[in-house]
Amino acid sequence: MALLQIAEPGQHELQPHSKNIAIGIDLGTTNSLVASVKNEQAVVLNDYDENPLIPSIVYYGLEETLVGNKALLQRTVDPENTIASVKRFMGRNIKDLPTSHKYPYKFIDDGVNDNNLDNHDNNQNKIINIITNQGKKNPIQVSADILLYLKQIAISHLGEEPTGVVVTVPAYFNDSQRQATKQAAISAGLNVIRLLNEPTAAAIAYGLESKNEGTFLVYDLGGGTFDVSILRLNRGVFEVIGVSGDTYLGGDDFDQIIYDIILEQIKYEPKHGPINHSEIEQIRQVAKTIKERLSLYEAIHLKLELNKQEHTPNEFYITITRAEFNNKSAVLVNKTLTLIKKALRDAKLTPQDINEVILVGGSTRMPNIRQALTNFFAKPPLTNLDPDKVVALGAAILADVLVGNRRDDWLLLDVAPLSLGVETMGGLVEKIIPRNSTIPISKAQEFTTYQDNQTAMSIHVVQGERELAADCRSLARFSLKGIPPMAAGAARIKVVFQIDADGLLLVSATEETSHTASSIEVKPSFGLTSDEISQMLNDSISHAPDDMNNRLLSEAIVDATALIKAVDNAINKHSNLLDNTQKQKIMMAINELQETIQKNTIFLPGESYQVHMPLRTSTADNLEDSLDIKAQTAYIKQLTKTLNELTQNFAATLMDEAVKIGLTGQRIDKI
Repeated sequence: MALLQIAEPGQHELQPHSKNIAIGIDLGTTNSLVASVKNEQAVVLNDYDENPLIPSIVYYGLEETLVGNKALLQRTVDPENTIASVKRFMGRNIKDLPTSHKYPYKFIDDGVNDNNLDNHDNNQNKIINIITNQGKKNPIQVSADILLYLKQIAISHLGEEPTGVVVTVPAYFNDSQRQATKQAAISAGLNVIRLLNEPTAAAIAYGLESKNEGTFLVYDLGGGTFDVSILRLNRGVFEVIGVSGDTYLGGDDFDQIIYDIILEQIKYEPKHGPINHSEIEQIRQVAKTIKERLSLYEAIHLKLELNKQEHTPNEFYITITRAEFNNKSAVLVNKTLTLIKKALRDAKLTPQDINEVILVGGSTRMPNIRQALTNFFAKPPLTNLDPDKVVALGAAILADVLVGNRRDDWLLLDVAPLSLGVETMGGLVEKIIPRNSTIPISKAQEFTTYQDNQTAMSIHVVQGERELAADCRSLARFSLKGIPPMAAGAARIKVVFQIDADGLLLVSATEETSHTASSIEVKPSFGLTSDEISQMLNDSISHAPDDMNNRLLSEAIVDATALIKAVDNAINKHSNLLDNTQKQKIMMAINELQETIQKNTIFLPGESYQVHMPLRTSTADNLEDSLDIKAQTAYIKQLTKTLNELTQNFAATLMDEAVKIGLTGQRIDKI
């Protein structure tokens, strides 16, 4: 929210010292930056040694904590206590870590979130902790130390604490990773006024908001993550219309290519035991240097010395050509192009519809990246801003706007990357916020109870594109208690999903007659990998026919089950209104329908199953053969229709009895 600046009459403008101090922070995987607007110009603030790029590394020594370049020096000396690329661990647990990468750290799972998840979910919702000289450190704590260091740099330049800060995150960060980032910033004492998608920040830095209209693609290849975002500017509204990305693809993976080439060339056979973590870090730093130099030269020749304690250094001579590197890294480049195609497809665009391509991240300096983009879009990308700094500069510009220092007539709108909804009867997903909905957003839907006199409702929040909750990601569970006892279907429970500008989700439920309410802020403690996100999207397409058949079957099962329950209750209370022949026919129809249901589902709603379903029928269960599913669905519907027809006269008799009882003792003129 912008702050209103008020001056006394006669004053033409506010004094410089009254300007609100705002900063933008690019919390990167490899490097981080802090920027601010000074004299109407966004600038990156250098560290104490005049370095603009701050390595996202923290060293936890026995007596000191070092951040940035000083911590970088400890990486080959004490790698076990020098935490790097912590952004890759945000919002994840140990099971999410790739097995292909060897980490020098000692990991443990510890600490469960407070989402009121069922006990059986707790083992999957622990966060990563790393054992250091200073005890356990989780990614949020490590990130907070980096952010605190950036804050101190800003104070040394600006002379006072910032009023507000905009922190950037990858566009494909999910709720868990965004919340973890925000929590780290708060722990560092920062007033976070917005989490901003990195591609959107880059577009702001390029001044694209000053254009009247256009469609822009941002290619963001950082140290550990890759994002592609498509932004459309129309009459001052800056809207993200397509996103894609991979939170496990970045410059580090290109470094790994060179790392592997080095090991192949030196045919490393240590004479004094296996290669240790210190030597691994030495080779990784050399690989990173070679990658950067290959952007300038066709070939790199160098001598590599690997030091063993108490032994003579091992010396190796290495030659790596740009052609060899390009050949072996082509699979990574093509992977980014595949994600671009996906984003274009989601936005219903072609490469020719893109006005400009913006490069973000130091890894985009690689010639093979720029050539691939030039070939794909038939035009070269924009390169007039430093790709390392562009995100921080954009964040600083937005922060300056949000604290009220300047006024701009443009608006930023992002999108939700995956659908969000709730589980309904039988395990079906009812989507409340569809994928690619513009955020911030608030949407509501009414649900009702399934059982008579139901006084509580379990609400299961899920994320994904499939029809069944079991095929989607579980985000959180909470309960709405205190619902007034009433007949099944009579209660009206309003469930509201709200996603704020930071992409964080709040879910609330309210029973509308008693105003009983409950809510939960979704703070999942582990995230999806990019491969899982892509797989979820692909599965939603490939399984669409089967999912729809499953939905139809489940709807038929729930309709049939509800009818059986209603008829059973009526017979138990009013069996005297039926003759034996009618009763026998009805009971035979019920038994046949029940047997058919039990053959086709492992779940039959019971008296204790207190969950909600939407006012329009929906539930599901999973079967494998689509032809069999269609046949069974049709058969269940036919049996349900038969039972309905058999009970029509009984229902009419019950209605007559109810009217008769209601009118007994009433005067006609009072009715």
